[in-house]
Amino acid sequence: MKIKSVNLETVCGITSKLPDNQLVEIAFAGRSNVGKSSLINALMYRKAYARTSERPGKTQTINFYNINDTLYFVDLPGYGYAKVPQKVQEQWGKMINGYLENSSVLRLVFLLVDIRHKPNQNDKQMYDWCIYYGFNPVVIATKEDKVKRSQKAKRVKEIKEALGVVEGTPVIPFSALNKNGREEIWEYIDMVYESFVAEGDME
Repeated sequence: MKIKSVNLETVCGITSKLPDNQLVEIAFAGRSNVGKSSLINALMYRKAYARTSERPGKTQTINFYNINDTLYFVDLPGYGYAKVPQKVQEQWGKMINGYLENSSVLRLVFLLVDIRHKPNQNDKQMYDWCIYYGFNPVVIATKEDKVKRSQKAKRVKEIKEALGVVEGTPVIPFSALNKNGREEIWEYIDMVYESFVAEGDME
């Protein structure tokens, strides 16, 4: 898909009502500082539209990016940042849960994990939430450029084992630096978009 327009259309905080969108939504979930904003910028072919930060816990809202007036990228709050008060972490968890449960147009969740580290309990919980709500996430192993090529297959295997993924679940190594993996990720987005449009045609 050629990106013609990008618009941060809706920002939802803890007390906000989710928008009643009609376009298909693609969500991005992951630990604080795992590289969600960097991935979204890469997919939008923008350098800094989605705000990135060296400081974990920056994304504290659910951000809806309208892409070409055809679909939404939904940036969920980063989880697992220890310096955020427990009460706030719980509120973020409720926000994410509420979104997964209530969005009628969400069709795909990308779960981001850092390829350098074994997924932790928060990552496993996020994966399990997605499965519970009927989504089989595509896993993105970020920061691919920071591990040796010879280590990638081993790291991917560790990620699959730690998350206990459903057989056949893709794990795509991605680098925000050299954009490795971007086209493969877009293939999944295009597939889901086309399927969503076909759903509308059948109604």
